[in-house]
Amino acid sequence: MKKSQWFFALVALFGFLSAGPYGADAATTEGKQDLLPLGSQAPDFHLPDVVSGTTLSRDDFADKKALVVVFICRHCPYVQNVKKQLAQLARDYADKGVGIVAISSNDAATVPEDAPARLKEMAQEEGFTFPYLYDEDQKVAKAYTAVCTPDPFLFDQNRRLVYRGQLDDSRPGNGKPATGKDLRDAIDAVLAGTPVSQDQKPSVGCSIKWKKENGPAG
Repeated sequence: MKKSQWFFALVALFGFLSAGPYGADAATTEGKQDLLPLGSQAPDFHLPDVVSGTTLSRDDFADKKALVVVFICRHCPYVQNVKKQLAQLARDYADKGVGIVAISSNDAATVPEDAPARLKEMAQEEGFTFPYLYDEDQKVAKAYTAVCTPDPFLFDQNRRLVYRGQLDDSRPGNGKPATGKDLRDAIDAVLAGTPVSQDQKPSVGCSIKWKKENGPAG
């Protein structure tokens, strides 16, 4: 195991031992108030891609049958646990009309590991084929009512929110493989033109690192 892998494994283990079932730095959408309701229109965004520097918006994906917006970062063990599955999911749906965009909204002053340059390294190391955007002023995270990393949102062809929940049941240290099953099932339903299940398990991950002036969303 590489040193970086040992580091993230130790961070995850410490989190689980130090506080509750999710760890000291964890957050979940479970029980949160004022979350973006199912059926809501996808909030727009105009954010720079950390790799290309190009500014992208929601409407750049207008030709897609579905749009996945997932809030992630670099430092979080929960994201480290699923990052390869996110990369695989993007490859699997590349030819099926699904747009995928990742957004990092963490305050880089608080977590330098989540600064744009480090996010770019992550995208290149993992072979991300989707844009990785940086939400410096955190307005997009607030508009989406993002809570944690990872926090996935799935919008249908009309850009209505149809799924907001976990990728799958895997967590750092729980021994379950990262498959993206829950999100994949929702995407498959959209592509098939069938209703997405309303039984959606809440997202769990590291809390978004808000700037002091912004405070937590919802």
